[in-house]
Amino acid sequence: MASGDALPEVSLRLLEIFAAMMRCATTVEAAEQLRISQPAVSAGIRQLETQLGLTLFERTGRRLVPTAEAKALHAEIRPVFGLMRGVAQRARDMKLGMAGRLKIIATPPLGYSVAPVALRNFLDARPDVSVAFDVRRLEQVRDAVQTGQADIGLAIDRGRHAALNSDILQRSHMVALVPQDGLLGAKPHVSALDLAPYPMIGLDAASNLGQLVRAAYASVGAIYAPRIEVRYCATATALAARNLGVTVVDPYSASIHRGEGLACRPFLPACDINAVMYTRRGVPHSGLLLSFMAELRAAVDGADLLAADPAPPA
Repeated sequence: MASGDALPEVSLRLLEIFAAMMRCATTVEAAEQLRISQPAVSAGIRQLETQLGLTLFERTGRRLVPTAEAKALHAEIRPVFGLMRGVAQRARDMKLGMAGRLKIIATPPLGYSVAPVALRNFLDARPDVSVAFDVRRLEQVRDAVQTGQADIGLAIDRGRHAALNSDILQRSHMVALVPQDGLLGAKPHVSALDLAPYPMIGLDAASNLGQLVRAAYASVGAIYAPRIEVRYCATATALAARNLGVTVVDPYSASIHRGEGLACRPFLPACDINAVMYTRRGVPHSGLLLSFMAELRAAVDGADLLAADPAPPA
């Protein structure tokens, strides 16, 4: 590249002065924000204009008015200052003893059952650690871990994904929630044919677990015709606890309302599922992440779940 085509070397400090001037009406106000002198602001703007070969501000009375070029440049560099604020926030967390911030995302079954138990034990032993915790749909959980927005994802899943590490926490199977004092509550196992005469709270056909239950019904010639259809197992469980019907859900969601007049029975045909932890492939686990993973395994092992029982007979 010829010397005349060389790109100008612009320091972050000059861009910071420029960004302050875009927010402020005068060099005095910008100097106050940056905690430097007004002549330093003026000199910085002149230096930046010289380096870029652009006029960035027109003087109108005592004010500097940004040119069209200045507005376009500011739009380009705005993400840089977002990154700088992130670095500053990270440094602040380190100074306050919160450097070990952990970002956790889960689907509702694990997010509302074993994850809070693990999180309580994890935080009780680490008073200076902060956590971001969110509950989302399966696709959003995978995406958040893959893009680095979350350190760990928790979900009920059956497949593997090229960009993610998938560690199985526990192998389990779907269960039926039925009235405890009814005929179904007296059975050791409940089949799709057993449930057919009762109002069904079903899972959305677009969900993985909904498709799994539908396939189980179809395999024995049972008709799957929900009277109420919901997106999440947690919702189905809550409605079943209010006597709105029977349902087939994962055992983690079922555990939330166990004892509220509901009997939890293995469902036939058996629908095998896995509770998994997602982490980003190729990214080393931090000490905090390893500690939380250990707490999560302990919470799953100690949970009173039907999922821990042997699978029901075929």
